[in-house]
Amino acid sequence: MANLRSLAKDTAIYGLSSIIGRFLNYLLVPLYTAKLSAASGGYGVITNVYAYTALLLVILTYGMETTFFRYANKENENPNKVYSTILISVGSTSLIFFLLILIFLTPISTMMGYGDHPSYIWVMALTVAIDAFLCIPFAYLRYKKRPVKFAALKMLNIILSIVLNLVFFLVLPALYDGADNSSLVNKIYDPTVGAGYAFYINLFCTGIMVLFLIKELTGFKYVFDRALLRKMLDYSMPIMILGVAGILNQTADKIIFPYIYIGQDAHAQLGIYGAASKIAMIMAMITQAFRYAYEPFVFGKAKEKDNRQTYATAMKYFVVFTLLAFLVVMGYMDILRHLIGRDYWEGLRVVPIVMAAEIMMGIYFNLSFWYKLIDKTIWGACFSGIGCAVLIITNVIFVPHYGYIACAWAGFAGYATAMILSYLVGQKKYPINYPLREILFYVIIALILFVGITYCNKLLPIWGSLCTNTILILVFAAIIVKRDFPLSGLPIIGRYFNKQ
Repeated sequence: MANLRSLAKDTAIYGLSSIIGRFLNYLLVPLYTAKLSAASGGYGVITNVYAYTALLLVILTYGMETTFFRYANKENENPNKVYSTILISVGSTSLIFFLLILIFLTPISTMMGYGDHPSYIWVMALTVAIDAFLCIPFAYLRYKKRPVKFAALKMLNIILSIVLNLVFFLVLPALYDGADNSSLVNKIYDPTVGAGYAFYINLFCTGIMVLFLIKELTGFKYVFDRALLRKMLDYSMPIMILGVAGILNQTADKIIFPYIYIGQDAHAQLGIYGAASKIAMIMAMITQAFRYAYEPFVFGKAKEKDNRQTYATAMKYFVVFTLLAFLVVMGYMDILRHLIGRDYWEGLRVVPIVMAAEIMMGIYFNLSFWYKLIDKTIWGACFSGIGCAVLIITNVIFVPHYGYIACAWAGFAGYATAMILSYLVGQKKYPINYPLREILFYVIIALILFVGITYCNKLLPIWGSLCTNTILILVFAAIIVKRDFPLSGLPIIGRYFNKQ
């Protein structure tokens, strides 16, 4: 239990920065959807370009985050040598990537549909190159158990981004309308840039992070061990394939949508889907927070005898609390929908589908550690590759007929496939006695309550549905407390119950 308490504490710190940061970042969604109308396709451009960025980030880090934790915790390896070798490797490949983009900028931007805005592409490339490099010192902070600095820098990045976005999408446009041609506003703001400001701001904020990570990048001797790198690449390459397949499960629909959608408003429809999906991203926050704490925790416990029972218990709690988050989002959808512009509301029907897919992605992540711990990461590449193939095929077949709703179901199908395969094979290769009956009980209860919430949202006025949904959510919370978190076991409150 002490280990689980340590995991919970680190998850809370990482989660606080992730959830609060993502929530603050949500402020950009109403800003973008208010200033970039659905019909203009501006938010669709942002959705599309950031989908490429997410994929490239996985490729440019090529599994070295997980590899760092694995090799830094090996008895016969020097953690500093592992760290410096990975820094040099990732830094070099990121630089080469950016130079290649500059050399072939015109054909690449034209192929992607941004021939009129090549700056979108080189700015994106430079940002993702820096981000990939910085993933390693951020991983080092996690290895050194410094969640506070990690969280503080992530928060600073987001807050700075929000401030600059407010300036360039709200303040300066208002001042520009009443300014003369010689004013300072006209010199620093150009309304024709539009969505491009989102990319420039991202680059600036990413560059600032380098300054705050100087301590993690200096003060030690850089050593590049070729033999060590070859071993680490053997371990990391399947993880990269796994990561590429995994991120394609999240972004492939947004990348290929403009190419397979039948109609002239592809970016407009993509913008609606992307904006609505943002509301479902609370699951991504929870999963990311759990991952930041869980990855170093798992590898640190790999040699202990009770690790499998700990992993099983952690899985149960992860599922329980993500189901609670799912019910909260669906129960308060009448409030949360105001995070996006009104002309994007038609896309809200994808939210429960995308959230369910994110829960399965989180379960899949929890299941993935069996092949990482036995150094058989090729299994992860296979599972994610098959899941990705299911997603892409589903998109290609159904998007031309059903539009972006098919994207949501394709993600659901892809994650479900990878999750089931990982569990079935894992129980043969590295069996863990997961409490399936308890997990299934919570899933069934959550589904019943979700049906109730859905009907309340349709049949009752807003105040009525909010009140009724609150009661239903509290019912689920009460079941959790009754079965797994009795009040008598809690500090302070438990003293009262123990006296009774």
